[in-house]
Amino acid sequence: MTFRRMIPWVAAAVLAYLAVVLAFWIGQNRLIYYPGPTPGPPPASASLDLREEWIETKDGERLHAWLATPKDGRGADLGRGVLVCHGNAGNIASRIPVAEAFASFGFPTLLFDYRGYGGSSGKPTEEGTYLDAEAAFDRFAALLGGSSPRIAVYGESLGGAVAIELARRRKVARVLVEDTFTSLADIASGLYPWLPARTLLRNRYGSLDKVAAIGVPMLVIHSPEDDLVPFALGRKLFDAAREPKTFLETGGRHDEGGFLDEERWRSAVRSFLEAVP
Repeated sequence: MTFRRMIPWVAAAVLAYLAVVLAFWIGQNRLIYYPGPTPGPPPASASLDLREEWIETKDGERLHAWLATPKDGRGADLGRGVLVCHGNAGNIASRIPVAEAFASFGFPTLLFDYRGYGGSSGKPTEEGTYLDAEAAFDRFAALLGGSSPRIAVYGESLGGAVAIELARRRKVARVLVEDTFTSLADIASGLYPWLPARTLLRNRYGSLDKVAAIGVPMLVIHSPEDDLVPFALGRKLFDAAREPKTFLETGGRHDEGGFLDEERWRSAVRSFLEAVP
């Protein structure tokens, strides 16, 4: 085939590629955020008392949340708690097992849905998720009461990036991140190596550039079997963090139980949290 005859084929290939790039640019939020539906009323739990909360953000969104307190009353008067920043899919209803684990350690928990998730208003964006975490933290501090509540923040996957940014904006007691990444660009470039994803992304979640600024103890939890966020990214994030820091190697795929799956991993998380003064 002569070059002249190849021109239409090359042009068609270029146009098809540009169409894919444009589709990625326009639809990238649908590739990042997978909001779950509005959950029903707080479910019954053998270990938790769950109470519905509504939280106003400073830019006018209304967030749906559940306050989870240990049913036996442990930890209620200590002024300590754990704020949960969940991952990019689902809603607060699927995070009940995490709240039950923290309750078994004696910690009240606040579960909240980002804007556009569950019963929360609005549409998710990077800055929007940060504002949501700020509002949830402030409400949780008020609910815990006392002169200086100590709140640890736990984030899984994308929620780990939210937790890291929150630690730069609020005085948190500790930071725990599980199966989270160095930046969304690192994930996108691995998933779509044939696209200029680093250039196209509007939402960056650049945790690697932020983590060294966190001045509180940090626990990085990651599984070598993670099939979405490579283990190497978790190690790289840990290496960039300041002391004091701890790395906990777990197991299982990205959408499996994480630290909940084995008692030794739960015990490591419990020890880290119980060291909160």
